[in-house]
Amino acid sequence: QVQLVESGGGLVQAGGSLRLSCAASGRTASNYDMGWFRQIPGKEREFVAAITSPRTGGSPYYADSVKGRFNIARDNAKGTVFLQMNSLKPEDTAVYYCAASSGAVVITLSRSYYYWGQGTEVTVSS
Repeated sequence: QVQLVESGGGLVQAGGSLRLSCAASGRTASNYDMGWFRQIPGKEREFVAAITSPRTGGSPYYADSVKGRFNIARDNAKGTVFLQMNSLKPEDTAVYYCAASSGAVVITLSRSYYYWGQGTEVTVSS
């Protein structure tokens, strides 16, 4: 069992920055592939970024829409994953979810992840 708790969401003006955190606890959370997804009402959950477990290289992946603006990193000692979001745009407004997978076949798909946090809301004003 892995528990995920997100934090760091809030209201920010366009062009600003936010850093989301996801604290993972439970059995060997540091061995999991970790992802960030976002969702707005009426739409499907959308892949944002992911990072593989250290045993598979800790490689980052990004959606095209956030590449160059967002950065994902993990602190394995603390079991925490971060999403640094820069140059935010109004279209980044969503609820952001952290997710964990013991071995994601396709890391960009939400169905690859078994554990999910409750989400943290991000609002970017124009």
